Amino acid sequence: MKIKKSKDMALLSLSVSILLAISSLTSTLTTSPGPAMPLNPNPPSAPVRLAFIHHSTGEDWLNIGGLREALNQNNYYVTETNYDWGPPDLDVNDGNPIGYHTDIGHWYNWFLGPHRDTYLQALYTSSYTTGENSIPDPGGENVIIMFKSCFSSGQYILGNPEDPPLPKGQPNPLWGKGLCDDPQCSGANYYTVSNIKGLYRDLLDYFATRQDKMFVLITTPPSHDQAVDPEMAAKLRAINIWLVYHWLDDYPYNNVFVFDYYNVLTSNGGDPNTNDLGAESGNHHRYWNGQVQHVIGYPNDFLAYPTFWDGQPDNHPSAAGHCKATGEFVKLLNIAYHCWRGDGGCPQFMGRSGGVSAGTPSPPPTQQPSPSATPSTSPPPISTPSSPTPTSSASQPSQGISGKILGIGALIGIFTIIGAFMMKRKGAKQVSTSEIDEKIMKLEKALKEGRISKETYQELRRKYEKEKSR
Repeated sequence: MKIKKSKDMALLSLSVSILLAISSLTSTLTTSPGPAMPLNPNPPSAPVRLAFIHHSTGEDWLNIGGLREALNQNNYYVTETNYDWGPPDLDVNDGNPIGYHTDIGHWYNWFLGPHRDTYLQALYTSSYTTGENSIPDPGGENVIIMFKSCFSSGQYILGNPEDPPLPKGQPNPLWGKGLCDDPQCSGANYYTVSNIKGLYRDLLDYFATRQDKMFVLITTPPSHDQAVDPEMAAKLRAINIWLVYHWLDDYPYNNVFVFDYYNVLTSNGGDPNTNDLGAESGNHHRYWNGQVQHVIGYPNDFLAYPTFWDGQPDNHPSAAGHCKATGEFVKLLNIAYHCWRGDGGCPQFMGRSGGVSAGTPSPPPTQQPSPSATPSTSPPPISTPSSPTPTSSASQPSQGISGKILGIGALIGIFTIIGAFMMKRKGAKQVSTSEIDEKIMKLEKALKEGRISKETYQELRRKYEKEKSR
C-alpha cells in the first residue's frame, strides 16, 4: 500500500508540474498566437518608452512630420539616436560612435556582433532626444526599439530582385559592413539582394532572446529618380516586399514587426507637397477597414516626396510625405504592441503573410508587367472617397526598365572621393569651424569637377553644416 501510495503521489506531482508548465507557456506574451482576436489599434493604456535608431530622415520624420507628437499622443515616450549618439563604435573603429553607423550591414554590429552588449545597454537606457516630449518620462528602459537605415544604404545593390536569402549558417560577408566604411568603399561589394535578406534573417536570432523588447524595422526609404536607375530601385522594392511578407515566416514569436516606410513614400496626392493619406488608391501600409493593408496601387519605385536643395531634388522626404507616414504608422504600431502584449490580434503583412488578423486580409502581391516608360513620381490628384473600402488586391511594383549597372570599379572610384571628405572625429568632441569650412570648399570643388554626385554633395554638406552649428 505504501508503494502504491508513493506512486500515486509521484504521478500527482508530475501531473501538477506538467499543468504548471503548460500554464506558464500559454501565459507567455510573445509566443505564437492562439485563437484569433480582433486587431487593437488603440494606444497602450500607460506610457511606454520607445527608442528610434535613425539619421537625418528619421529626425525629420519625428520633428517635421509630426511623428513625435503623434507617438506622444498615443502614450509612447520617444528617445532616439543620431550621428553623434552612443559609445565608440568598436567594430568599424573609425573614431565615430555607434550612432554614426546605420547602413544595413551595420545592424550586425548593433544586434549580433562582439560589442553588441555595450551598444545595446546604452540604447536600452538612453534618454537622448532631438526634441521635447509632451508626456512625462515613465522611467525604466526603452521597451520598443525602432531601427531604420538611410536611403543611401539602398542606392547600390547587386544581384537580382528575386534572389533568396543567403542560406542560414553560411557566413555573410555583409555582416558589419557599411557601404563606405573605408576609403576604398569595399563594403559595396557585399551589398547583394541575398546578403541583405540573409542579414535581416540573422537578426532574428538576437530578437528571439529578448522577448521583453519589441523590435520594429522601418524599411529603407526610396530615392528620387535622378539618384538611382529603375533597376536599382526595383531591387530595394523587392527586398522590402520580402520583409513585409516573408521575413518572419519561420519566426515563432510576436515581438518583431515591419513598417513599409518605403512603400508609403512612393505615391502622393499630385505633387511632392500633397500627400494621399486616406485615399483609396495609391501605395499604402496602414490600418484600413479593420485590417492591416499593404497595397501597391501605383507602379512607382521612386520617392514621390522629394525636397529640393538649390533647385535640385533631394532624397529627404517632404513634410507631406512624412505626415502620410505618421498617419499610417501609428495605428500599426498600436496593433503590433497589443499583439506583443497578448491583448490584441496579431497582424498579417507586418513581416509575415500568415499572421492572425481580423477580417479578410489584403492578398500577397502578384507580378505586374513593367511599364514601357519610367513612371512619374507624382500620380494624378486623388480625391478621398466618402466611404473608402480596401483595395481588392495588392500588385507587385514594376521591376523597372533595364539599364546599365554601374561597374564596381566606377563605384569604388566615386566612393573613394566621398570617403576623402567624410568627417572623422579623431577623438575630438567638436571640429573647428575652419576645418568644416575647408571640407565644404573641397566638397564644392569635387562637385564642380564632376567627381561626386549632387546627391552626395547635398548629404555631406548637410552633415557638415549640422556639425558647424553645434
